[in-house]
Amino acid sequence: MDTENGTRWLSDEEQATWRAHLEVSRLLMHQLERDLQPFGLTNNDYEILVNLSESDEHRMRMSDLATATLQSKSRLSHQITRMENAGLVRRENCESDRRGLFAVLTEQGWETMRKVAPHHVASVREHFIDLLSVEDLKALHESLAPVAKHLRTTRGRA
Repeated sequence: MDTENGTRWLSDEEQATWRAHLEVSRLLMHQLERDLQPFGLTNNDYEILVNLSESDEHRMRMSDLATATLQSKSRLSHQITRMENAGLVRRENCESDRRGLFAVLTEQGWETMRKVAPHHVASVREHFIDLLSVEDLKALHESLAPVAKHLRTTRGRA
């Protein structure tokens, strides 16, 4: 419904869909976080471990890791400090750029990933994937892909 000032309010169906999306997002992330707790990890820890484990030489520039995880450089720095203290990652200087730093997955971090990943995947399956049909998953992917693309392209704009 449009108003005099041009606001396009959500229809009842649009609002119900939006609120269901918000609820699922919050509840799912909360559940996944709970399922990581026995391993002493947060969702942020796990996301960093995944990014590093999938990167060449298990390392990423801190600035690239901040971008990949949607964290400020300051917040990521604090996160990496905690993970360093746990022995999961280490920082290394960048030879080509004296101001640059790499976050590097340690052997302990790699072993943690290998141990936790099967449990995380099982949690994703139990609380999300296996609750939807193959057709629903395909439709959901097709529905969300343009939103993700839009948000990736507008992320740099402020």
